[in-house]
Amino acid sequence: MVSASLADTVWTALGSVMDPEIPAVSITEMGMVLDVLAEGEAVSVTILPTFTGCPAIDVIVHDVEQAVTGVEGVETVQVKLVYDPPWSTERISSEGRKKLQQSGLAPPAAGSVLITDIRLPAVAVCPFCGGRDTANENPFGPTPCRAIYYCSSCRNPFEQFKPV
Repeated sequence: MVSASLADTVWTALGSVMDPEIPAVSITEMGMVLDVLAEGEAVSVTILPTFTGCPAIDVIVHDVEQAVTGVEGVETVQVKLVYDPPWSTERISSEGRKKLQQSGLAPPAAGSVLITDIRLPAVAVCPFCGGRDTANENPFGPTPCRAIYYCSSCRNPFEQFKPV
């Protein structure tokens, strides 16, 4: 028998699991949680990593296990990682996009570009001043899913998500 109320409670708990690389947003806001199944006291959470080889995935799995184990009525938790369907920046919620911008990280631009493809938007909107007088300074940011831009208007460097 599937328990919808337990699954809903688990979804709520997952909203407190922050992305370890971008602690301004949760994994639910990033669209990384594909599914939650609750059968009796057993819960299964399916996670879409943002890309293959994500260095934060072990931390995310641990944090998901901790959050779900803390939910009343959960006896066991299984975290599954899947890459099909692939995670896409389109999965980031509108609230997640706002939080990314508020933390100084430009949300992904529209369009489809593989993160291994260094063809990036020539112009990104600056998360600090909203300016469009920006330039890509380096296609290789601190993680494989981000690039570094510079805003000529406010003279701030910032990171931009690569569209996936």
